[in-house]
Order: sequence, then C-alpha cells, then structure tokens
Amino acid sequence: MFKKLREDISVIFEKDPAAKNIVEVLLCYPGLHALWYYRLSNWFYKHSRFTIARIISEIARFFTGIEIHPGAKIGKRFFIDHGMGVVIGETTEIGNDVLIYQGVVLGGTSLKKGKRHPTLGNNVVIGTGAAVLGPIIIGDNSRIGAGSVVVSDIPPNSTAVGIPARVGVGFSQKDIEMLEHGKLPDPVAEAIKYMVKEQEKIEERIKKIESLEGITTKIDEYLEAKKKEIEEEFFTSEEKFSQGSGI
Repeated sequence: MFKKLREDISVIFEKDPAAKNIVEVLLCYPGLHALWYYRLSNWFYKHSRFTIARIISEIARFFTGIEIHPGAKIGKRFFIDHGMGVVIGETTEIGNDVLIYQGVVLGGTSLKKGKRHPTLGNNVVIGTGAAVLGPIIIGDNSRIGAGSVVVSDIPPNSTAVGIPARVGVGFSQKDIEMLEHGKLPDPVAEAIKYMVKEQEKIEERIKKIESLEGITTKIDEYLEAKKKEIEEEFFTSEEKFSQGSGI
C-alpha cells in the first residue's frame, strides 16, 4: 500500500514541472486526491457494495471536480494533471504510466451493459479536452492531441488529432514522447495540401498540352482567388515558397 502511495507522489514530480515539494503535492493536487478516493470506492465496488462505492465517488467529484466511476480499472502510476472536468466511465481500463489532462472524457457510446468504454494501453497521454468514446483501444505509447474526439482504435506508438481523430504523419519519436501541442499535425490539412499539389501538377500538364495545340483558356479568377485563400489557411510560408518554386 505504501509503495503505491509513494508511486502516486513520485509520478507527479516526474510529469509536472510545477510540483515543488511533497507537502504541496499532498495538499494541492486534486488528481492525486481523486485517485485515492477512487481506490477506496473501487474496493467497495469489488465487494458488491455499489451504493457506498458511488457515494464515495460522488464525494470525490464534489471536492476535486474529477469523476471516476468505481468500476473502472486503473493501472500503476496514473496521473491526472489539474483534472477539472475529467470523466472516467465504468468499464474504462487504463494501463500503467498513463497521463491525462483536464477536461478529458473516457466515455461510452452505448446504453447496453457490458464493455462500452475505452481501453488505454501503457504510457498513453491524452491532451486537454479530448474525448475518447466507446469500447475502443488506444495502443501503448500513443498520444491524443488536445480537443480531439477519438471514436476508433489508435495503433501503438502514434499520435492522433482532430474531430474525429486521425493518426497524424510527420511526427518524430521525440514529438510523440513529449506531445508537443505546438507542433501537432493536422491530417485534414495534410490531405488538402496533397490535393492542391496534385491539382497544380494536372494544371501544368494541361497548360503544356494547350500550348502545343495552340489553345488559350481563360483563367477563372474566382477559382484562383479561392485557391489562394486555401493556401493562406493551410500552407506555411516555407510551403508557399516551395509551391511557387515548383519544388
């Protein structure tokens, strides 16, 4: 028991640079308090004292702003940073060394009894305001970006962002480990960029054919303006330069 308590405290120092000392952690970290309330309620839940278990979890929610159903299964070194608005459903399963931030929902999508909440592997990080819904699996070492809505399985060692969440590309292993929110990929933007580049290649081919045939086509100014709006929205300055250079 004391080993678990030490682990609960030590993981906060590992994952939160704001933690200054043990007294502060013991008194000022609602994620830690909610976890300890959960362990107590879970004991009663396992012994079929469901009402007492729910009362304890309701007390925990009142004092911490974090709702963990006593039926959830939580592994070692679990840490909820800040925590306000976190909801963890009854059939949720959480592996070891998992970190989640405030506003995260691990919820269900069905009214049927049985497994209806997510399963999180080991060393998973879920960003602020993300919702992971349904009996899906988030693989080991995966990262969910802030504000994402995940409704399908996420493979191990990947980063998912967006609504609905899609696995991002162009992420280094270091970015995955640190979950650099300022560098989160946008799978939708990547798809749009690809389509714009492919369209430009087709346009170049058509221009060459028209030049050989002596055909002159009037440029649609409206479409050109819309294209520039898309480029302004989805392309960085470096990408715009490469576009103009034909790279």
